[in-house]
Parts: sequence; C-alpha cells; structure tokens
Amino acid sequence: MTSGSAVRRDQHRQEVVAAALKARLAAERRHRITRITAWVVGVLVVAGLVTAGLLSARPSQDVATRMAPDFTLSATDGTSTTLSALRGKPVLLYFSEGAGCDACLVQMQKIEQDPAFASAGITILPIVMNTADQINPDRQRIGVKAAFYLDDGKVSKAYNVLGKGMHAGLPGHGFVLVNAAGKQVWSAEYPSMYLAPDQLLKEVKSRL
Repeated sequence: MTSGSAVRRDQHRQEVVAAALKARLAAERRHRITRITAWVVGVLVVAGLVTAGLLSARPSQDVATRMAPDFTLSATDGTSTTLSALRGKPVLLYFSEGAGCDACLVQMQKIEQDPAFASAGITILPIVMNTADQINPDRQRIGVKAAFYLDDGKVSKAYNVLGKGMHAGLPGHGFVLVNAAGKQVWSAEYPSMYLAPDQLLKEVKSRL
C-alpha cells in the first residue's frame, strides 16, 4: 500500500509539473504571438502613414478652361494691378500661405532669380492673404524683391485655392495660369511647398 501510494504521489507530481510546463509554454506562445501581431500592426500603421504622406504630397493639377475672374489688388509697394489690364501676355498667379511660411517666400525668391520667366514674357503675381506689415518683414529677411499682392480672401475664393494647404482659411501652395486672352488654362497645387523654377516654366510653356 505504501509503495502504491508513493507511485500515485509521484504520478500526480509529474502530472502537476507537466501541466505547469504546458501552461508556461502556452503562455510564452501567446506572448510571442502578441508581440508579432503588435509588430505587424505597427509596421502596417507606419506604412499607412508613409503612404498617406506621399499621396498628400503629390501635386494636383486642373486643366479646365474658363475666363479668369478679374480682380484689382493693392501690392506691398503701394501700387495696384488689375488682371484684365495685363491682357496680351500670360500671367502666372502664385497663391501661398504667405507670412510665416519661409518655403512660400523662397519659392518666389527662386522664381524672380530666374530670368527665363521675363524672357518668356510671363508676368508673375504672388498673392497672399496678408497685410503689407505682415508679409514685408519676411520678404526683407529672405530677400524677395517682388511686390506681393494683398488679398482679403475674395480672389483666393474666386480661384478656388482656399484650404488646399495646411490651413482651411488660407491658400495652399499653388499656381494658376492665365493666358494672353484672359483665360485660366491651368492650375496646380504643390503640397511639397516647392517647385523648381525650370520645372514650373516647363509646365507653363506647355499650357500656352
């Protein structure tokens, strides 16, 4: 009896040890699966964010043609310009976030430093929803010589450029091409906040 009891106790002990080992292995397996699942989810989330970022940074273009809405805007140098008075030559409207956006100012700086635009007879009108006091310090700091045209929002709304960037109530970073006959023939938004002047000129010339 004693020997039989000892055997049963030993068997019971082995069963308990085996059950504990099985439970531990199962727990470790679940932990590994959880870690792998979390890693896969993390990779998918990062990939999704990268993809979304790349898609949102892609330029968007529109080649619909219409008579360009006319406007008269005052500039930072005290002058004013009426779009319809510029008929006979192509005009490129450059809408941007303006004050506080160094990339926006650098874009205009690079454009005005490229003599090819003037040689092609293309007038550039940079338009911002700022006052002169707001935009001029940035112009002077970055070294932009061109006057900026000051919009209260009506022109930006007429050209459907509001909310195309990071701020719902401001333009993004885009261009609108008005041909010599006063027709809007091309528009494009560049969320990357920059387009090399030679590439911009190539786009413009291809639409004229």
